[in-house]
Amino acid sequence: MFLFANVSARYLSAYVRQFSPTRLRDRLLTCGQRSVETALIDFHTHSTASDGALTPSELVNRAAAAGINTVALTDHDTIAGFVSVAHSVPSGVRLVSGVELSCQWGRVGIHVVGLGFDPTSPVLLDHLDGLDAARLRRAEMIAQRLSKKGMQEALEGAMTVAAGAQIGRPHFARWMVKKGYVQNENDAFKRFLGNGKVGDISTLWPDLGRTVETIKSAGGLAVLAHPLKYRLTATRLNALCAAFVAAGGSAIEVINGRPVTGDIKRLVGMAVERDLLISVGSDFHRDVEYGAGLGIDTEGFLPGLGVWERL
Repeated sequence: MFLFANVSARYLSAYVRQFSPTRLRDRLLTCGQRSVETALIDFHTHSTASDGALTPSELVNRAAAAGINTVALTDHDTIAGFVSVAHSVPSGVRLVSGVELSCQWGRVGIHVVGLGFDPTSPVLLDHLDGLDAARLRRAEMIAQRLSKKGMQEALEGAMTVAAGAQIGRPHFARWMVKKGYVQNENDAFKRFLGNGKVGDISTLWPDLGRTVETIKSAGGLAVLAHPLKYRLTATRLNALCAAFVAAGGSAIEVINGRPVTGDIKRLVGMAVERDLLISVGSDFHRDVEYGAGLGIDTEGFLPGLGVWERL
């Protein structure tokens, strides 16, 4: 049985109207109008090309079965999954080019989703090559740190789990579970791999400005992914958003997985205040009991606010 997270945003209309009518009117004039038909979309998903459980083909087939109008496959630092299914998309669903790029802002690791870009862009492909090298170097550093905790041959184990996919911390977590070092993947992140732990290494990534510029150079739109997951203070989050806007960012992700209602309202407000579009996604990796499934219902968002109206 599929798990769905068709999050209705109808209540947001009243909230957004609290903002300046002039600002919103100008926004709508420049953004165009949404189709009368409500869109069921998902602009943040992962496949086995990075750390997801479904192959790219399985993921787009599930999206089609779920009635999703438009989906973006946004694997971490790779477009291999997208390329593999770009010419074999099921009828009834539109596949948008996507990627979730790792970068850093100061000493904080940040993720930026790129949407609607040219997958053959030399600038983008060169950037991805650099991220490949950075990911391998990070994996080596994680393994070195885990060895000091008594977990030997972590790199070999994680690469075996990854099976050719873009290697990341989830692969280390699965290896640690398999070897009996931790009870489950959540335990692995809580003790060793999560933010502030020994396996949290983000200083190898390109900076935020370069990452946004790469997406723009490839003809895409840059989206600040899950802004509240970085656990920044309000002041720091405002500074991050300001830096993102200055770099030429296009949108903020206001729904990611199963968000809290108050968080969605806060993020929509941040987007409108900064004249940014909004994006939504499940951040789907695999079926889990309390996780979000594929698909976000866009009903209730005012016309002109959604990045899906630009793609």
